[in-house]
Amino acid sequence: MIRLLIADDHPVVREGLAGMLAAEPDFEVVASVEDGAQAVDGAAELRPDVVLMDLRMPGTDGVAATRRIVRELPGVHVLILTTYDTDTDIVRAVEAGATGYLLKDTPRVELAAAIRAAARGETVLAPPVAAKLVTRMKAPVRDALSPRETQVLGLVARGMTNAEIGRELYISEATVKTHLLRTFNKLGVDDRTAAVTVAMADGLLPGAGG
Repeated sequence: MIRLLIADDHPVVREGLAGMLAAEPDFEVVASVEDGAQAVDGAAELRPDVVLMDLRMPGTDGVAATRRIVRELPGVHVLILTTYDTDTDIVRAVEAGATGYLLKDTPRVELAAAIRAAARGETVLAPPVAAKLVTRMKAPVRDALSPRETQVLGLVARGMTNAEIGRELYISEATVKTHLLRTFNKLGVDDRTAAVTVAMADGLLPGAGG
């Protein structure tokens, strides 16, 4: 039997998944929980083979919970099941150690097969997710932003002008412009708005990409 723990903050989704998966002859749903913290606690107590993890939940989100489970509970595999397929979400989940990443519109037969594969420790990715990862890997690697460039761009994201940023950081407005021009060049953009958008999409700004 493959023992499953379901983590999702929507009761209807939890109940639907539990009912659907319990119908499989080789699956046993041992628990269903509503957030990441409960997923970590439940996994530690019950040691399921696979945790079906929603990505965005209140409190401890799916990525943070995945990271803890993978680090603290060897042998427990985490399969992300979410509606979100943005590049940042995918990369964060994979970097946290998720065994797989599926979307909630995955057909029942494919979901069951993916769970069985995840229980064996095999990587399982929905086709759109796999395509995005491949595209991202092929993209040219950008030069990393310096700590000061990141700091300046973070203040831009808060809506501050160059003059305000200069006063905040005790540097001249010309120096602020120099940092921004270097940032634009590294990110391949031409203006402040695009720089903030790209940096947030790539998780380059503190707190971005949640």
